[in-house]
Amino acid sequence: MRAVIQRVSRAAVEVDGQQISRIGQGLLILLGVEQQDSKTDAEYLATKIAGLRIFEDQAGKMNLSLLDTGGAALVVSQFTLLGDCRKGRRPGFSRAALPAQAIPLYQEVIEQLQHQGISVASGRFQADMQVELINDGPVTLLLDSRKQP
Repeated sequence: MRAVIQRVSRAAVEVDGQQISRIGQGLLILLGVEQQDSKTDAEYLATKIAGLRIFEDQAGKMNLSLLDTGGAALVVSQFTLLGDCRKGRRPGFSRAALPAQAIPLYQEVIEQLQHQGISVASGRFQADMQVELINDGPVTLLLDSRKQP
């Protein structure tokens, strides 16, 4: 499971010209589910995301987590994070999970974040979405559940 984490001042998602979700200060999480992923991957990423100390404290140091700040999370499914661009010019997506597997794991990440007390908004799985954000910092990080210590 891969995630692009962006610290935001605000973020929103539109589908068919209608805003379906938005958050203020917090994290925009673009999430890709791989065929080999399981509930363990979802739990790992949600725990890691909630505890990442990437918000500034009073001294201006990145020392606070989403849990510390009370910020929100906007989770958006994005299978293109699993695109393989090593061969040719067209990305291959053979490692991306099919919806029957990906949707429950996407929902599991959302539920795990909520279980930790984080307010979570989401995109719409398999929809053509327009994602708007104000990247704060900018701070952008990559997480991969396959690259755990």
